[in-house]
Amino acid sequence: MPLTAGIVGLPNVGKSTLFNAITSSSVIAENYPFATITPNTGIVEVKDYRLNFLTKLFKSAKTIAATFEFRDIAGLVKGASKGEGLGNQFLANIRETDAICHVVRCFENAAIIHVDGSIDPLRDVETIDIELIMADLESVEKRLSRIETKARLQKEGEALIEYNLLSKIKEKLLKMQPARSLPFSEAEASLMRSFQLLTAKPVILIANLGEEDIVNPKANKYYQVLESVAQKEGAELVAICAQVEADIVSLSPEDKDTFLKELGLQESGLDKLTHAAYSLLGLKTFFTVGSKESRAWTFKSGSKAPVCAGIVHSDFERGFIKAEIYSFEDLVKYGSEQAVKDKGRLRIEGKDYIVQDGDIVHFRFNV
Repeated sequence: MPLTAGIVGLPNVGKSTLFNAITSSSVIAENYPFATITPNTGIVEVKDYRLNFLTKLFKSAKTIAATFEFRDIAGLVKGASKGEGLGNQFLANIRETDAICHVVRCFENAAIIHVDGSIDPLRDVETIDIELIMADLESVEKRLSRIETKARLQKEGEALIEYNLLSKIKEKLLKMQPARSLPFSEAEASLMRSFQLLTAKPVILIANLGEEDIVNPKANKYYQVLESVAQKEGAELVAICAQVEADIVSLSPEDKDTFLKELGLQESGLDKLTHAAYSLLGLKTFFTVGSKESRAWTFKSGSKAPVCAGIVHSDFERGFIKAEIYSFEDLVKYGSEQAVKDKGRLRIEGKDYIVQDGDIVHFRFNV
């Protein structure tokens, strides 16, 4: 299953317009709050020039790209943590994602109603941040109350570790700071994942600009505000124009490239967003190649060869023997797989090998 980023934001900031462009689908995108009631899900390809190169070189019959999942989640309003609007459902849907893509409106348009009556990126970010913090605070306090007695009776043990960690998180949340701003040990990080806290998730801020600002986002006063917020929170920031993305989604690759060049852009906002989300979660790509197919596989940075073998098939991990590996760069340099072998650049790696981005791999296994 691909990892998932939830597209969130206040009503009418462009979430569903962006999602329509991402998936080339037709989810509701209307000019009123709560048009999106259930999270719509779309699987998108991660664009990678290396995969196209491999397909041509190996004359592969099929090309299968790595994928990433986006979910369009209902608009949030003040009081969501107390159940206002679609608050409870909204928060539950975010918990199921691995990262948050927070769309913030940075364009003026009198025809599109803003739920708070004016354009203010700082206020909009704070509105959602506060609701997520308050929801986490409620969750942490409930968990603390369940284990407090047990933890106080222990001088050491899991309950005490959990209680101390939750207490540190609560202190941060009471200061209106997200859980992710707290440094964690490796053991604490593992425990943190079990809490499923909303404010522990990594965040990408998406500045949704007008078409006139997309070439030079820094000239937009709202983008400047959002840039300061991103720097303060340690969040990624991606500038897009959701309407432009919706306009180009039906174009052919050639026409899309021409359109982007006419706008003065190197790549689409959707490609920037996908790569940012991929990077934010520490994801890398290895490849399997052949005449039948060339395929990109997603793995977590730091994964060892047997784990990556299991991504291809569970039997590969269970019966892992070794992996034949060479780099994409060496393949480009020497021109063919045989030439890579002749130059001694193909390696036989065992169970402790940490797979690198761009590795081309053939797994050997026996079940």
